Amino acid sequence: MAEDRIVVAGGGIGGLAAALALAHKGFAVTVLERAGRFAEIGAGIQLGPNAFHALDRLGIGKIARAKAVFIDKLRLMDAMSGEEITHIDVMGAFRTRFGNPYAVVHRGELHSGLVAACEREAAVELRTGCDVVGYEAVADGAAAVLRSGDRIAGRVLVGADGLRSAIRAQMVGDGAPRIEGHTTYRSVIPVDQMPEDLRWNAATLWAGAKCHLVHYPLAGWKLFNLAITTHNDATELVAGKPVSHDEVMAGFQGIHPRAQAIIRHGRDWKAWVICDRDPVDRWVDGRTVLLGDAAHPMLQYFAQGACMALEDAVCLADRLADGGADPSAALDAYTAARLLRTARVQLQSRELGRHVYHPAGVHARLRDQMMRDLDTERFCQSLDWLYGAGRRSAA
Repeated sequence: MAEDRIVVAGGGIGGLAAALALAHKGFAVTVLERAGRFAEIGAGIQLGPNAFHALDRLGIGKIARAKAVFIDKLRLMDAMSGEEITHIDVMGAFRTRFGNPYAVVHRGELHSGLVAACEREAAVELRTGCDVVGYEAVADGAAAVLRSGDRIAGRVLVGADGLRSAIRAQMVGDGAPRIEGHTTYRSVIPVDQMPEDLRWNAATLWAGAKCHLVHYPLAGWKLFNLAITTHNDATELVAGKPVSHDEVMAGFQGIHPRAQAIIRHGRDWKAWVICDRDPVDRWVDGRTVLLGDAAHPMLQYFAQGACMALEDAVCLADRLADGGADPSAALDAYTAARLLRTARVQLQSRELGRHVYHPAGVHARLRDQMMRDLDTERFCQSLDWLYGAGRRSAA
């Protein structure tokens, strides 16, 4: 028999945001985290205006803003020539149009803010050391099945257990994630180690032939986040593996010395082989529902993974609050509200990787021409559907 609570499998950004949103709607929530403590790996993430729409709904917009760096521009550089291709201003007119800023933040700081907000909610219980390996239906609800053999039941089970979701594996059965063949290396360096002429208040992309570099300031301009990617036809999943400086440099021998100088300052590099999954239309099985990367894992090229999870959380809580005694219709309404939007981001993320981040030769020259023609107004028009949605609702 299900207890009168909602169970969330996964204590990442999406799972904690869901717990917080649900608590604000009057639900009791239990969050099950596999690790021994609530912590987030990785470094910087980008937050578009739509993320702040959701964070404001969650009541932690001010906290997120206090930790964020508000960048002036999105800057596109040619990693082969060292020259700027174009830049987009994301200050005045951009903020006015979308009602919120574009910012960057350390993933750990956003995550810790969500943990603290959940800890302040009497309706939220946070549990660690709970390795969810599947789920099962129970009377009036669903239960998370733990590796220990225990069952944790509630009126609804939310699978927010990430890219390698055990709940998705049971529900959808679509096998291992789709490996893109790209490896991303991440490092965070003190600001004084960043070449002085590149210390821009911007999210900067250096696009090259089968490779790219991204950098931006973090932590009140104390750090710079470096995320560099090479199309090296990787075939095996890797997540957070320490790698040598020589291994990192091997994928960027052909780029301009100005861009190479950024990589040389990196330290403590860790590697991730990036992957996603194809969009699917099955997010619900009875009283079990998927959220965030468990529902729609996407490549990094749109910088929308965390943003979509935050939107999911707000939308799910809204639908369940409006759904009455039987959550089934509410879960279907949540899926209907989120499915096509997240699928669009998934698929466009792939296209951005192909046509903006990694083209070569004539393909790159065409990219340059098209991007130079894209002024701030046209850029904003092209993203009204993404950044403008959710100013009142994350659906």
